[in-house]
Amino acid sequence: MATTAMSVPMNEAGAGLWESGWYRFARQLRSPNFGPRPDGAQIDLIVLHSISLPPGRYGGDEVQQLFTNRLDWDAHPYFATIRGLEVSAHFYIRRNGELWQFVSCDDRAWHAGASSWRGRANCNDDSIGIELEGLEGEPFEGGQYETLASLCPALAQRYAIAFIAGHEHIAPGRKEDPGPGFDWPVLREELGWDPAMFPPGVATR
Repeated sequence: MATTAMSVPMNEAGAGLWESGWYRFARQLRSPNFGPRPDGAQIDLIVLHSISLPPGRYGGDEVQQLFTNRLDWDAHPYFATIRGLEVSAHFYIRRNGELWQFVSCDDRAWHAGASSWRGRANCNDDSIGIELEGLEGEPFEGGQYETLASLCPALAQRYAIAFIAGHEHIAPGRKEDPGPGFDWPVLREELGWDPAMFPPGVATR
């Protein structure tokens, strides 16, 4: 398996919450879909996504199956449209707020695809991907915001987080998640972070 370049800069604060990039309060289910970050990568971006499989159906374990290459492609007609897809995220937050982790944050997960943010392309290289169980345009649950409000500061204690954005912001025109159902002002209020850390216009009502 790939290992992380030793040059990835990290903060020592909050080290008790982490072990080799694994968060102590997340359920671990290791994905094979990851790789090393480039030498000198500055892990300073959190990317929020939404996912449900099949779209709009919640509560199953299909997302976990997808991220670990165990999804039965014939179990639902929609799965034929993504057959063979090999993807992952660092974290997945269920509708009830339950937190799963698939890839060490020291490593590069496969969540962003073709992307660009703050003047840098290939956002997988220096971002941490968080999937929210949900569907673009539909609201998310209070428990998911509560989990985000705990996870994001823990990430910022360990890594030099300077930005947080949606998949729709780093891949505009190609992706639409988490979408208009995600309440960015609520997240900003919960986190207390500077609006400059967020995409322009989303953190204020």
